[in-house]
Amino acid sequence: MAHFDVVVVGGGFSGSIAAIAAARSQAKTLIVESGSCLGGSLTSNGVNPMMTFHAGEKQVIQGITDELIVRLQALGKSPGHLQDPSNFTATYTPFDAEAMKHELELMLHEAGGSVLYHAVLADVQVRENSIHNITVCTRSGLLTLEADMFIDASGDATLAAKAGVPVIKGRESDGKSQPMTMTMKMGNVDREKLRAWMIDNVDKLNNAYQADDIRHATRLSCHGFAAEFAAARAAGEITIPREDVLFFETNTPGEFVLNTSRILDHDATDPWSLSHAEFVGRQQCRELEVFMQRVVPGFEDAIVLQTGPSVGVRSSCQIVGSYQLTAQDLLDQTHFDDTIAISGYPIDIHSPDGEGTAHGQLPTGGMYGIPWRTMIASQATNLVVVGRCISATFEAQAAIRTTPTVGAIGQAGGIAAALSSQKGINVHQLPVAELQDAIRQQHGYLDF
Repeated sequence: MAHFDVVVVGGGFSGSIAAIAAARSQAKTLIVESGSCLGGSLTSNGVNPMMTFHAGEKQVIQGITDELIVRLQALGKSPGHLQDPSNFTATYTPFDAEAMKHELELMLHEAGGSVLYHAVLADVQVRENSIHNITVCTRSGLLTLEADMFIDASGDATLAAKAGVPVIKGRESDGKSQPMTMTMKMGNVDREKLRAWMIDNVDKLNNAYQADDIRHATRLSCHGFAAEFAAARAAGEITIPREDVLFFETNTPGEFVLNTSRILDHDATDPWSLSHAEFVGRQQCRELEVFMQRVVPGFEDAIVLQTGPSVGVRSSCQIVGSYQLTAQDLLDQTHFDDTIAISGYPIDIHSPDGEGTAHGQLPTGGMYGIPWRTMIASQATNLVVVGRCISATFEAQAAIRTTPTVGAIGQAGGIAAALSSQKGINVHQLPVAELQDAIRQQHGYLDF
């Protein structure tokens, strides 16, 4: 039976950063990942760009997450952190997804960590509130793994739930989650034709676009075409239950990712429902392809490069941890004594009921802390939870779910697991000040 200091279940973005942080902390670390690459929503779900590393002019997401971007910049695979021309957030960060896959693997291997691909969590053995081992299903059968510490980076709190930690799913009032989205990447776009139209039609765009910002943007984003989208829906050409289109240029000029499909009333934790969501997402992308080529200037000769590859999940389950982060905590810009990450991303709820996206905006430069207690639960002494399924209300989760933020959460979780393993203590005994010092040593940002 293989034994590790730290086993991370899930190689999405938060799990990848957690594993790198744990391995750099001298822990023998393994990622168990069901797919074939690291990076999760950024590499397997087509999400692009990352939003946001900043709170106003201050960069609050640093550490390993930012180091990845610096490495991609050096390769010409990211332009870095750019001003958001929509002014929804301070910055956004386009990147090349294929390069990110490889760079995350390099960072993990350079740190001494390893990854087991094509492995799915099947069972968990718990003894006196401590996870003794897990069983994963691989191509050659079942494999049992032991570890001092486990990290749940599954996105759905799968490991935590199997270990006996209570979870809640979706909106408190009815259990509904934010809609899923199937992204679509299109190439061969005449970006300068699109830019010219946007400058001349700023009043038709959403949020706070300014002509000068669009004119000088090195990468374009566009949120608008509400009237045209409504007309297409009325004509039966579009079945997507939302009010407009949203798309972003990637690291490659003329290549855009559409974040527009909206898949309602599906459950990411139900295999039948999730399978059907993949079908619905691709159907919606086919409609979008025709719409974009017919309606959006610059997209007349655009071609679809890929959909997905997998449907994107915004939310599903949250653990009931030692503290539940709330929307009020975020809007009050709370700095907890046990803050392990800081974010400036606003509350961003895509309505589970259909059209509409609700926002809880922070003041310019506003930021909030994420406490260590949201990542641990009393029912598990050797489990740390990272990523979008930490302990948070439906509204608060809608803010902390984005990739730069979960990267910072992941780094803290990886360090915490490594320290707990090395000290031979459970996660509830870990001195918070020591964890915070170690985060700073790995260049994480914790100061308001």
